[in-house]
Amino acid sequence: MLTEIDRDIWIADGPSVPFLGIPYPTRMAVVRLAHGALWVWSPIRLDDGLKTEVAALGPVRYLVSPNKIHHLFLGEWQQAFPEARLYASPGLAKRRRDLRFDAELGDEPDPAWAADVDQVIFHGSFFMEEVVFFHHPSRTALVTDLVQRFDPATVPGWRGVIMRLDSLVGPQGSTPREWRLTFWNRAAARRAKGKLLDWKPRRAIIAHGEWIRDDAREVLARSLRWIG
Repeated sequence: MLTEIDRDIWIADGPSVPFLGIPYPTRMAVVRLAHGALWVWSPIRLDDGLKTEVAALGPVRYLVSPNKIHHLFLGEWQQAFPEARLYASPGLAKRRRDLRFDAELGDEPDPAWAADVDQVIFHGSFFMEEVVFFHHPSRTALVTDLVQRFDPATVPGWRGVIMRLDSLVGPQGSTPREWRLTFWNRAAARRAKGKLLDWKPRRAIIAHGEWIRDDAREVLARSLRWIG
């Protein structure tokens, strides 16, 4: 299930989950840090096969939720890897009081992964803030719901019409329009966008749809031009 996209970074695609009546594909990333521990972004559903593959890469020590709607499978990962620390995105700890979180993510990376992975929060929305990450060695950005690029073949009929109107389909995919409207503080979002582009990412892993294999900085700049 794991696909290595560069040295010490893998992705895995999971089953679709329903969201507002639309099946959303899921995707996670695993990074092996310089000290050998594994950092897991947006964990997908865990089965025995995936657990075996991940464990073979090294010890799982950090489980990261990038925003408050990416939480469905955190509990099973925490149970499977009890020595891992669980990090909540802004607002998630209040939503999932059944989970034991060790810390909440901020604008600065935890010292445990700062040498390998940087991060920034897209502030400014009264609905949801997302933490975007950057893996320095592979120049890979990790973006969850902020950019969505669904394959047109996977969203036929009325669902496809709605998602096209929402700018979520194909290489021109962007941020859901209803989420954009909640960013009342665009200046804060612009600061986060500036940091993301300053990283000069070569590729970008996204949770929903076709990930960006090359020229990621240019693609992300175009997808997020609504921020200004």
